Amino acid sequence: MTTINTAQYTNAYLLLGNTAASIAKATAAASSSNTGSSSQDAATNITLSSTAQSALATKDLATVVAETRAALTKLLTDAKLTSPLKDGKLALDLSSLDRRALYAVAANTENKFTDDERSAAALELTSRLDAALAGPAAIGRVTGDYTSLYKAAVEFLDGASAEEKATDTWARQKAALLEAQKQLTADPTTLPVVDNDPVADYLKRAAGGQTGPSRDFGDIAKDARTALDKQYEDAKAAGKELVFSKFRTKGQQADFSQFDSRSLSAIALNKDEKFSDQEVSAAKAEMRTRSGQALLASFKSASSSTDPTAFATNIIGAYASLSSEEREAAGWSESFYAAAVSNYESSLKLAQMFAQSSGSSSNSSGLGGLAGLLGG
Repeated sequence: MTTINTAQYTNAYLLLGNTAASIAKATAAASSSNTGSSSQDAATNITLSSTAQSALATKDLATVVAETRAALTKLLTDAKLTSPLKDGKLALDLSSLDRRALYAVAANTENKFTDDERSAAALELTSRLDAALAGPAAIGRVTGDYTSLYKAAVEFLDGASAEEKATDTWARQKAALLEAQKQLTADPTTLPVVDNDPVADYLKRAAGGQTGPSRDFGDIAKDARTALDKQYEDAKAAGKELVFSKFRTKGQQADFSQFDSRSLSAIALNKDEKFSDQEVSAAKAEMRTRSGQALLASFKSASSSTDPTAFATNIIGAYASLSSEEREAAGWSESFYAAAVSNYESSLKLAQMFAQSSGSSSNSSGLGGLAGLLGG
């Protein structure tokens, strides 16, 4: 068994549902719930259809546990692992498990999971929380306004399953976040002081360098290599060649749609020299495409806002949400981040100057006036 240093991650997930009363209460809540659940990893996006979400919500807890046990066993077998942990970090990709399944593992409902599996599920859940807070936290550090950070935390907490929401831990954290939001209403520039605040825990861990991706980059590269090899095998079985150029009309095109940005980065950077030149080139091209799409989305979002700093804050948040490897592969350097911060400061200063020169006594009306002149 691998021993986990609890200082490395929030261990609240290991405390969920440990009593018979909690499990009974959770099961009752689940049976009366019609709400679906979804979750997002710093580096993986999983989208379920409305039909799938409805089916997921109506499953009883015993079914979820059984299916999760089978899925986890298959993941371990396919990866040729006996434990999902290695040196206190995730050795297994758990992105295919939704939040309700991860909760069932972490809480060890029905005693179907090992201690290592519980710890791994807790690490994955905490990693997803960290990913949800990374961007808003970066924006808060630059702007001095932490409202959006706590809004993101509430949204993440509300995405929990009925079983998780029925626990005392969830209730305490939700109450803490609501109290924190009240304090921010009075002063959005001062971090709240509230017991059981998951945001405060995140910021403390972030300051100690204990947040971020929970898997080693080398393991990500191994998974990417395996996934590409499977595409080669499938192409060969179909009597075709796997090709990496859109200009190749013959052959089977390599499909990067199921690769998250961290997996693509592992191919593009090729730190362990596991990939061919054409694989690296194709991954770099895909990263450039996704980077451009992210910038365009940030611009479009900002263009519909009356806040002249919106584009800069969007970029700051996006930058912070990426791992260092993803930034390197996308070409998002520290100077790029510095430029976004500088843009924010300049835009804010111009807005303030405009408000003063127009004789406005309200900062918000000044921002609106400036946005109007700029066509916002």
